[in-house]
Amino acid sequence: MHRINESRKVGLARAMSKLGFCSRASAAKIIYAGEVSLNGTIRRDPEFPVSLGHDRIEISGKIIEAQARIYWMLNKPRGLVTTASDEKGRATIYSLVEHPLPWAGPVGRLDKATEGLLLLTNDSEWAARISDPTSHLDKTYHVQVRAKSTLLPIETLSSGMIVGGELLRAKSARIVRGGDRNTWVEIVLDEGKNRQIRRMFAHFGIEVLRLIRIAVGPIRLGQLPKGQSRSLTPDEKNAVDRILADTRRR
Repeated sequence: MHRINESRKVGLARAMSKLGFCSRASAAKIIYAGEVSLNGTIRRDPEFPVSLGHDRIEISGKIIEAQARIYWMLNKPRGLVTTASDEKGRATIYSLVEHPLPWAGPVGRLDKATEGLLLLTNDSEWAARISDPTSHLDKTYHVQVRAKSTLLPIETLSSGMIVGGELLRAKSARIVRGGDRNTWVEIVLDEGKNRQIRRMFAHFGIEVLRLIRIAVGPIRLGQLPKGQSRSLTPDEKNAVDRILADTRRR
């Protein structure tokens, strides 16, 4: 059992997330529905202050305890949305993931058309540190575009461009292989902006045919088959933690 030492108070929904029970959004829905009690009293306010390690949180009379931490990776296929449920009824990544129980949320997101490495965890603090732009954790993508390699603005992708009033640039960009019509490009980002890669290529009128994330920091997709998932190895988890710790000390 994972123990959490928390001296300061946090909101009830956040407390449930920190315990690894569910996401903050899911917790809020349960709280609003009147299913959560704190020290024996029903609370309907997701921001009601809680002292983890001291206050007792219950759902239907069952005490919520800190869950064992789960660190998972999935090779996301194209066509799935990165959410637990979708109001439009679209298929989600959770149609593929059964092992991370009782709950594991995505670390960041991949849009419906994007494939590749997606991390999942019930450790909300770890997820937040990876997703924090100040961590500058590299995310590596392989991008297939409809253009000859000789026509690609590789240097500009790295030096940056203004798109919609926002500076977009890759940490690095290089051609992996080219053909008569299509080219594969490796793009490394150390900051996450909405649909960044697609917007950069669209700025030059270049169509993105496939977008695959192959690495998050030192964690690589490797030979994990599409649609399959597995637990991170201790070495993979520790490698990420070392990078995050180094970033904090800077």
